[in-house]
Amino acid sequence: MGSSRNRTHEGFTTEERAAMKDRATELKAAGRGSSRAAKAAQAEQDVVAKIAEMQRADRVMAERVHAVVKANAPVLEPKLWYGMPAYALDGKVVCFFQSAEKFKARYATLGFSDLARLDDGPMWAAGFALTDVTAEVEARIGALVEQAVAPAGNREASAAAAEPA
Repeated sequence: MGSSRNRTHEGFTTEERAAMKDRATELKAAGRGSSRAAKAAQAEQDVVAKIAEMQRADRVMAERVHAVVKANAPVLEPKLWYGMPAYALDGKVVCFFQSAEKFKARYATLGFSDLARLDDGPMWAAGFALTDVTAEVEARIGALVEQAVAPAGNREASAAAAEPA
């Protein structure tokens, strides 16, 4: 993440320090007293606002990822995680979008936490580089997020759907 030319004396890049600051702000906001529904609505607004701030290429991909996740895994709740859109189950992040611009990377990333049920033998992907979100990519993302939240008995069917054609 980030280039070595932006390293601070503490060992973190400027971008990494900004992400940590974003996370601290998110944790403070989550601790404020309000109803679960109000927090969920605010989290959704925060995610949409963060996506709107992104540069065009990242914004277009993040908007499409957001729509696909909401359509295919409605149990996941949008929230910010280190200043990036993420989708959580019972408050714990299952998947997230990371813009290329924020960490000065050559591609955006769709990542999955260890809570995502993507297990496929002794090794499986937990992150995917995104340079465009085509109809084919949308279908694959949809299948992956469905698999990520599928009950244990439904994993095999979801895994087959997530396989590239």
